[in-house]
Amino acid sequence: MNLRLRPFQILIGALLAALVAAPAQAVPPAHVSVTYDVSYNGLVMAVGHETLQHDAHSYQIESQLRGKGVFALANRGAVKRSSRGEITPAGLKPVEFRDQRGDREPEFARFDWVAHSVTHERDGNRQASPITEGTQDRVSFFWNFAFAPPRGEVSVQVEDGRGTTHFRFAIAGKETLKTDAGAIECLHLRKIKDPGDTRDTEIWLATERSFIPIRLLVVEKDGTRVDQVATRIES
Repeated sequence: MNLRLRPFQILIGALLAALVAAPAQAVPPAHVSVTYDVSYNGLVMAVGHETLQHDAHSYQIESQLRGKGVFALANRGAVKRSSRGEITPAGLKPVEFRDQRGDREPEFARFDWVAHSVTHERDGNRQASPITEGTQDRVSFFWNFAFAPPRGEVSVQVEDGRGTTHFRFAIAGKETLKTDAGAIECLHLRKIKDPGDTRDTEIWLATERSFIPIRLLVVEKDGTRVDQVATRIES
């Protein structure tokens, strides 16, 4: 038996071994629902509920936010958002984003991936903007990590009915969050701020639950803290 291997054969063997050894990223279950408490400066004022449904080819995400307890009486109605689109090897590819706040007319972002443009619709006005591969909407952005987990710095273009926002996030490390849904191992992301930007955003993703969003913390320019934390996860 000839035990001598050519360098090319050794390289191919090493690559195949690495592929076999590398853990495959599991996509989330076909149906996932997460309930969140939303607090303002530590006081819980609203409850959020988000549901993801997919068949590995297309997806639908429904998001709803309502006042909680006495704050429900002062609330003019729920904030309802939704995103639908395709699932690709690179992640979610939204087709339509819908945003309705109370009794107001809904706002939309409609994606045309052939023309590489998005149409923003608000108050009867329409405006088109260019998009690039990987562009997300306000709902799909957070759930996209469940299909394309972050491997380093995240840079993404996010669309809604009002226009375009660019975000950059860095990986801050891993943490265990103690929530009403249990102790959850998370990957912590922190927004990379541009000069003069005083608004902070942090995201926690469940590493053992397909990187679904567990916590979102926003600190406004005036120091107001808006904290959304999972209280229940169902699949």
